[in-house]
Amino acid sequence: MPTIFTCKAGKALSIVALVCCCVVIAAVPDKPRFRAVGFFTGKEDAAHISFLREAVSWFPEMAARNNFAFDTTSDWRNLNADFLARYQVVVFLDTRPEDSTQRAAFQSYMEHGGAWMGFHFAGFALTPSAYPSNWDWYHYTFLGAGQYVSNTWRPTSAVLRVEDRNHPAMRNLPATFRSSPSEWYRWEKDLRQNPDIDILLSIDSMSFPLGTGPKPHEIWHSGYYPVAWMNRQYRMIYFNFGHNDIDYEHKYDSTNRTLSHTFGNPVQDRLILDALLWLGDNRRR
Repeated sequence: MPTIFTCKAGKALSIVALVCCCVVIAAVPDKPRFRAVGFFTGKEDAAHISFLREAVSWFPEMAARNNFAFDTTSDWRNLNADFLARYQVVVFLDTRPEDSTQRAAFQSYMEHGGAWMGFHFAGFALTPSAYPSNWDWYHYTFLGAGQYVSNTWRPTSAVLRVEDRNHPAMRNLPATFRSSPSEWYRWEKDLRQNPDIDILLSIDSMSFPLGTGPKPHEIWHSGYYPVAWMNRQYRMIYFNFGHNDIDYEHKYDSTNRTLSHTFGNPVQDRLILDALLWLGDNRRR
């Protein structure tokens, strides 16, 4: 069993805590409206780790304010039936499970009424890479997007357009809003052609050109790019944001300084919170 720590909601975790295998349990009311757990790896890109440091602080803060529980773990061995039975919502903050037993446990959890939220790199798959496209159910059936194809660079803000005004997570949003900066992905599959997929947000055309390069193909000038969607066969929402801008070139100092943040944008924060509340309050478990 992993070591268990208790911390007060809102207390920021250090990088050491981020990368160790533990379950961090935030202080919660005696009877929370639901329980959620965020899985993460925290060992890859500095931009993903920067996002994680925000997320493991922001989610417990929202939990304390909205009467739900939010725990975190970097031990993917916890992705098993006994552990998942404690939670109504699972969140993948950066990556996905690689072990076949863990993958089977997650699929069973979702097929039996569990709920899921994923961010950015949790949807990534590319063959060949360290994260190959070797989980067809997850990438082609569940997410529907298939493999990663390309991305914008640098991480930049985009104007996002609400595609489904009737979805509960979208009702408190304006028709368009400016997101926090992110690295935006293009996918193998056209989600508009999948009858199971409900696209919730896409990049509005006023965002173009999107990205600053320096490589020309990293700047998008046109096209249709989904940013958030759900699969009607499951209780899930995927968000493409979750990649902060980082001073990789060390223009300011030698610390890989974070140059942008995912959280702190009131509209985007409202969206993420409303999506999590919808997943937790309308569970089928």
